[in-house]
Amino acid sequence: MSETNSAAEVAAPHRYTAAMAADIEARWQDFWDAEGTYETPNPSGDLAGDAALAARPKKFIMDMFPYPSGAGLHVGHPLGYIATDVFARHQRMTGHNVLHTLGFDAFGLPAEQHAVATGTHPRVSTEAAMDNMKQQLRRLGLGHDKRRSIATIDPDYYKWTQWIFLQIFNSWYDTEAGRARPVAELVAQFESGERATPDERPWSELSAAERADVLGGYRLAYASEAPVNWAPGLGTVLANEEVTADGRSERGNFPVFKAKLRQWNMRITAYSDRLLDDLDGLDWPEAIKLQQRNWIGRSEGARVDFAVGCHNPAGDDAITVFTTRQDTLFGATYMVLAPEHDLVGKIVPAAWPEGTHDVWTGGHATPAEAVAAYRAQAASKSDVERQAEAKDKTGVFTGAYAVNPVSGEQVPVFIADYVLMGYGTGAIMAVPAHDSRDFAFARAFELPMRCVVEPSDGRGTDPAQWDDAFGSYDAKIVNSSGEDISLDGLGVVEAKAKITEWLAARGIGEGTVNYRLRDWLFSRQRYWGEPFPIVYDEDGIAHPLPESMLPLELPEVEDYSPRTFDPDDADTEPETPLSRNEDWVNVTLDLGDGPKKYRRETNTMPNWAGSCWYELRYLDPHNSEKLVDPEIERYWMGPREGQPHGGVDLYVGGAEHAVLHLLYARFWSKVLFDLGHVSSSEPFHKLYNQGMIQAFVYRDSRGIAVPAAEVEERDGAFWYQGEKVSRVLGKMGKSLKNAVTPEKIAAEYGADTLRLYEMAMGPLDVSRPWDTRAVVGQYRLLQRLWRNVVDETTGEATVVDTEPDEDTLRALHKAVDGVGKDMAGMRFNTAIAKVTELNNHLTKAGGPVSRSVAERLVLLIAPLAPHIAEELWRKLGHTDSVVYQDFPVADPAYVVDETVTCVVQVKGKVKARLEISPAIGDEELEKLALADPAVVAALGGAGIRKVIVRAPKLVNIVPA
Repeated sequence: MSETNSAAEVAAPHRYTAAMAADIEARWQDFWDAEGTYETPNPSGDLAGDAALAARPKKFIMDMFPYPSGAGLHVGHPLGYIATDVFARHQRMTGHNVLHTLGFDAFGLPAEQHAVATGTHPRVSTEAAMDNMKQQLRRLGLGHDKRRSIATIDPDYYKWTQWIFLQIFNSWYDTEAGRARPVAELVAQFESGERATPDERPWSELSAAERADVLGGYRLAYASEAPVNWAPGLGTVLANEEVTADGRSERGNFPVFKAKLRQWNMRITAYSDRLLDDLDGLDWPEAIKLQQRNWIGRSEGARVDFAVGCHNPAGDDAITVFTTRQDTLFGATYMVLAPEHDLVGKIVPAAWPEGTHDVWTGGHATPAEAVAAYRAQAASKSDVERQAEAKDKTGVFTGAYAVNPVSGEQVPVFIADYVLMGYGTGAIMAVPAHDSRDFAFARAFELPMRCVVEPSDGRGTDPAQWDDAFGSYDAKIVNSSGEDISLDGLGVVEAKAKITEWLAARGIGEGTVNYRLRDWLFSRQRYWGEPFPIVYDEDGIAHPLPESMLPLELPEVEDYSPRTFDPDDADTEPETPLSRNEDWVNVTLDLGDGPKKYRRETNTMPNWAGSCWYELRYLDPHNSEKLVDPEIERYWMGPREGQPHGGVDLYVGGAEHAVLHLLYARFWSKVLFDLGHVSSSEPFHKLYNQGMIQAFVYRDSRGIAVPAAEVEERDGAFWYQGEKVSRVLGKMGKSLKNAVTPEKIAAEYGADTLRLYEMAMGPLDVSRPWDTRAVVGQYRLLQRLWRNVVDETTGEATVVDTEPDEDTLRALHKAVDGVGKDMAGMRFNTAIAKVTELNNHLTKAGGPVSRSVAERLVLLIAPLAPHIAEELWRKLGHTDSVVYQDFPVADPAYVVDETVTCVVQVKGKVKARLEISPAIGDEELEKLALADPAVVAALGGAGIRKVIVRAPKLVNIVPA
């Protein structure tokens, strides 16, 4: 502290300083905790007996789950938390019963990796990180109902995660009813004969294993052997969404390969249409809705069967394709299967057919050799790499031919890595004249091309002369006539309808809908996750644990790490940490039919599981009998006017969760809704994506980040320890050496200043750069506010009980009106600007401030800077908290300006400014403008061609 500042504080012992702010903030945080200020009543209990509370409209406000990092928070992390706190405080002051709390998404890979490196149990490090974050968040003065806070790692919490998994496991999707139903109802249909088994044998004749297989084809949670994303370097499989665009793991940046493993899946695809359709009823950013629609990827087209023709050992097989351009069927000159397609092994002949082109064989002596070699090559690529628009197309001929159903022509069947099993049927009919990828493949393998959609760009109808394919929906069909069907001359839409009807009539196709969305891979080969409540009997049949055995807790293990491998070794398989605890894995249980030996599932659930439903636990966190009390859930989340699907009233978080978390949570919510456990079919009604606080990253000549706090700026350049460094704007983080902790700012200026600065930096939904030097501006605002209410020498309030003058009343009510609207619209930066303007008006006016103005000024800033607001409210003579005071209401008479300035232009140039009533009409304003001496002089007697009036702000005169 400088001598000048020290002397000033001695002369003014009650000046608002960082030390005073720290004292005020600590006292009020203790007060709020002791009084339970933010404890929100539920519709039962207190609320039911309090008519005033019951009359309040509810508002459920949520932040996206934080992960408790051992590094703690930097100032970028609490941006959203402060924003929701400000909004929640404003909603309380406008008469709402507000539920606002915060928990922790505490399972995850970082804690497990720390455990592997140090031997510390993940729970120990995770709980320490949570305690640290709680202290950091408390210092910010966040108004959370702490009784409702949860952590996904608590057995009392993940008991219900496991319970929900069992509800999903014990359910199937009835497409006729359009909802999930209990599997017991499906079994009853099989038993009664109402529904036939796949091979039409009576249900009673099926073995237990056969019944389990049949039901597995229906269950919403099921285990299957299917292609998965295998990351040997992590020792675990990953969901598609956890693989980066360059085919590597999101965590650790390891190579990802395709492998076939038996894993748990969630049949999210059953809900594809509902997940799409219900987006229309949600108040979400359109960009997020678009990402979800694209990820689900609904496309309408047709299923077409191509009979396998000559040169094939299995003559009765058919290759089924899905196409959105069935109108181009006459142009299909070859077919391509995904290398993993099950049919490949069945159709490959022993020898190459006579006349096989050399370029088709890949240089191999037999089709089997060629296919095996290419499959091995394709397995080393991720789906993303395979879909990339590579210049060179690769593939190999299978030696098999199929029959084009409309032309009867034999078309060769290839395998190529640009076709994926994860989309459609894993097979395509290639129409190279009208698809760029097929065109490139056909050129590379010297395959024929046939134009069936007439080009409109003058290129002609011979694809051999083209540089690329021609694709259009606005064209006529040509060269498409067969024995009993012709599409020639039709438009695309009519041709698609005609050929679809033709295919269906012959039983070789039908109109259908396809989705890009795949079932959710739900297994992880990790320790630090929720155990599956599933055991296997000696025949390998999966059995759900009864609810009485939940929670199934994680056992102790000696080694927390899954077995990892050479990151580039695709020929490996997972070995999980849980599988090493034989005493836990092998158990004797009585599941209702006597004690038997079972083996537990040794995978764990992904870290997404706990965040799929946490909004429900906030509502009723201590209920040990039910997931959530129905009355409580209906009150906080049930459908209502403007919210047809129900859900949280406001959900704030980063746009990076557009697909993963949000799509998964919506799926779980819909299953629970279908089964009658909740009244809301959507978890989050309104979604708001906050921007990011960025910071400058400084790097030396080696490209290594240097401590930003130690960089000096000289003559427009940046220097660190005598070396010139580069500067770019990027993320804030410990690894980039540019992190600023909230404790540091709070210590220097106070938490209220930090809150104000983060809200004042710019629009909440826009990213903005952090500048520690600019924080002082909000600190000075609070100091001026303090001086306008408190005597810095005595510490007593200086307000007077006299009415303010008219100028002050106008300034006050304009601020009240503007701040209220900005708060409701989450425009906190402009709200702060209006508070600042009013405070500056009072400072410039000089003299004591009217009590009525001071009180309303304190209430205006209370949601933004709650600690100083509480202190000033107390100094103004009030004994109750400011938290539940009514937010000020503006008097409309003082909001409207007495006069406004109207600009008058002649030939687009300003010639006069008129002070007029804001209520003036166009005709009167035109007369005043034309009569103004400056306008008359500018016109110089010229006639007038046009007068454009935009009352009350503008008149534009165009001379003749």
